[in-house]
Amino acid sequence: MTESIQTWMPLWACLSALLAVIPILVFRKETFLREGVTFLAGVLMLGFVISMIPDVLSGKVLECTLLQITAEVPIKFRVDGLGLLFGLVASSLWIVTSLYSVGYMRALKEHSQTRFFVFFAISLCATMGVAFAGNLLTLYLFYEMLSLATWPLVTHHQDKEARGGGRKYLTYLLGTSVGFALPALIFCYVKASATGLEFSAAGFLAGNIAGGTEALILILLFTFGFSKAGLMPFHSWLPGAMVAPTPVSALLHAVAVVKVGVFCIIRVFTGVFGLEFLKTLDVAIVVAWIAAFTIITSSLIALTQDNLKRRLAFSTIGQLAYIILGVALLNDQAVQGSMLHIAMHAAGKITLFMCAGAIFVATGKKYVSEMVGIGRRMPITMAAFFIGALSVIGLPPTGGFVSKWHLVLGTADAGQIALLGVLIVSSLLNIAYLLPPVWKAFYVPDGVKAEFDEGGRQEAPWACVVPLCVTAAACVALFLKPDLLINLTVLMTGVN
Repeated sequence: MTESIQTWMPLWACLSALLAVIPILVFRKETFLREGVTFLAGVLMLGFVISMIPDVLSGKVLECTLLQITAEVPIKFRVDGLGLLFGLVASSLWIVTSLYSVGYMRALKEHSQTRFFVFFAISLCATMGVAFAGNLLTLYLFYEMLSLATWPLVTHHQDKEARGGGRKYLTYLLGTSVGFALPALIFCYVKASATGLEFSAAGFLAGNIAGGTEALILILLFTFGFSKAGLMPFHSWLPGAMVAPTPVSALLHAVAVVKVGVFCIIRVFTGVFGLEFLKTLDVAIVVAWIAAFTIITSSLIALTQDNLKRRLAFSTIGQLAYIILGVALLNDQAVQGSMLHIAMHAAGKITLFMCAGAIFVATGKKYVSEMVGIGRRMPITMAAFFIGALSVIGLPPTGGFVSKWHLVLGTADAGQIALLGVLIVSSLLNIAYLLPPVWKAFYVPDGVKAEFDEGGRQEAPWACVVPLCVTAAACVALFLKPDLLINLTVLMTGVN
C-alpha cells in the first residue's frame, strides 16, 4: 500500500505564484521590481516542487486537504509521479518564459505589461493546481480557473482580432467543460461519491458503472469536455488564440493550457476509470482513433500554413493527440510514452514559439515564405529552431525521440499496426512542415538575392535569445539524461 505524507508543500507551490500578484500590482510603475517579483515567485515555486522529488521517488504520495465541500468530497492536493512530472515542467518553464516575456514586451513596447504579468502568475497557479489535484472536483475547479485566467492574455492586444480570438477561446473552453465535463463529473459523484472522487490506480469508477454504452459516453464526455487537449472537432480555438503575444502562445502551447488538457485526460483514464478496468470495457479504442484522425488531419493542415505561428499551432494539435493516443491504448509502455511526451513536447514546442517571436521582434517577419536567408542574420535563433524541430519530430539527439520511441513500442506491443502506421506517417509529415523553415533560413538557391545578405547579424535582444537557447539545450539534455522523468513515469506504470 502506498504511504501517504500530510504536507502543505503542494499548497505553497501554488500560492508562490498567486501571492506574487499583490507585489506585481504594487510595483506596477517600478519595472525592475515588478519583474524581480515574477522571477522570485518562479524560483520559489520550482524550489517547492523540487523539494517533493525525494519523497515521491521513494514511492510516497504527498497530500493535503484544503476545504471540505461535502462530507465525502474535499478540495484536496495529492502529488504522485504524474503530478510531479507535470509540476516540474510547468514550474521550470515558467522561469524561462518569464525572462523571454520581459525581453519580448520591452522590445515591442507592449502596453499593459503589469496586467500581463498578473494573469501570467494566476495562470501558473491554476496550472499547478491541476497538476497536484487530488480528486476530480479539484481538477475541474482549477481547470476552469485556468480558462478564465488565460483569457486576458489571449485578448492582450485588445483589438478586433484579439477580441474575436478571445470569444472563440472562451466559447470552446467553457462551453465544452460546462456542457460535457461537468455533467460527467456530476454522474461520477452520483455513482461514486463515497470514494471522494479521489484518483487511484484502480480507478474510483471501477465496479461502480456498467460497461458498454454508458462507459463510452462517459469517457467521450470527459475527452471532449477537457477541450484544452485540442482534439478535433473541438480544436479551432487553438489556432485562433495565436492573436496573443508570442510569450502567451508559448505558455498556451508548451506549458499551461494544452498540457493541462491532456493531463486531465490522462488522469481520467488512469485515476477515474483505471487502466485495468478500461481494458475490460473495450471503449478506449474509440478515443485512440479520434486521436489518430486528429494527428493526421492537423499535420496536413500544418503543411498549408504560411504563418509560422499558425503552422506551429496545428503542429501542437497533432502532438497533443499523440499523448491521448498513447494513453488510450491502455498499454503500459504507450502510457509511459504519453507521460514523457508532456515534458518532451513542452521543451521542443516552447523553443519553436520563442524562436518565432524572436524572428518577429528582430525582423517583423511572421511568414515562412519571408524567411529566405534569415539564418544568416539570426544563426543562433535558427539553430535553436532546428533543435526544437528535431525534438517535435522525434529525432535524436533530442528528448522527443525518447517519448516517441516509447509510444511506438507501446503501439506495437498493443498489436495496433494501423495506429503504428499513423505514428510513422505523421512523423514524416512533421518533417515536411517543420524543416522547410530551417532550409529556407540557411540554404538560399544560387542566384537568389536574400534580403538578409547585408547588414550583419541581427538577433533579438538577449532576454529573448537566452531563453530559447536554454530550452533548446534542454531538448538535448532530456535525450541524454531522461532518468528523472522516466523514474516518475515508472511510479505510475511499473515499466522500467
